Amino acid sequence: QVRLAESGGGLVQAGGSLRLSCVDSGRVVRPYTTGWFRRAPGKEREFVAAINWSGTDTDYANSVRGRFTISRDTAKNTVYLQMNSLKPEDTAVYYCNLDMTGWRRGVYWGQGTQVTVSS
Repeated sequence: QVRLAESGGGLVQAGGSLRLSCVDSGRVVRPYTTGWFRRAPGKEREFVAAINWSGTDTDYANSVRGRFTISRDTAKNTVYLQMNSLKPEDTAVYYCNLDMTGWRRGVYWGQGTQVTVSS
């Protein structure tokens, strides 16, 4: 079983910053990708950013590119999402996702952390 625990959400003013963390535990087997998704009120869940298991490959949604940075600390089993220049439209519940794509496959989700950006 794989478990994901997110933290770091909160209330921030527009233009501010937050850093989200996602710690994985359990039987995580390479290769895998860790991603962040978000769901705003009344909207579908959308992709935000992703990073591969080694930290050498990243991807971003166009809406956050240049403002958000995803990174990994392999020793701590932790993926970070640094969010700068936050906008009210970034308000959402942010979910961590882990997708194992090798001989051991599985898709796992965290419980989510609320990010609220006030104007």
